[in-house]
Amino acid sequence: MLKRKSCSHLNEVERVTLPDQPAVCEECIKTGDSWVHLRTCQTCGKTHCCDTSPNQHATKHFHNTGHPVIASAEPGESWLWCYVDELITLYSA
Repeated sequence: MLKRKSCSHLNEVERVTLPDQPAVCEECIKTGDSWVHLRTCQTCGKTHCCDTSPNQHATKHFHNTGHPVIASAEPGESWLWCYVDELITLYSA
């Protein structure tokens, strides 16, 4: 079960960054791969595929950069995830 509380990384997000629609995984586009869901890094604004997707680019981006917080880039979803503290929080769009 996901914990719904806050951490210092989530508290640092002042404004949620989301991609223009239709959004794409920047890395999957380069290789011609597909994705399931998209996540947007709240540090640099890049959008990558989720862990259900074959390439899991959002998590790879976290491990390569240390950027801790992503937002769901799926229409109708309003949540943030902190990789470091493994916490999720909802936000008002």
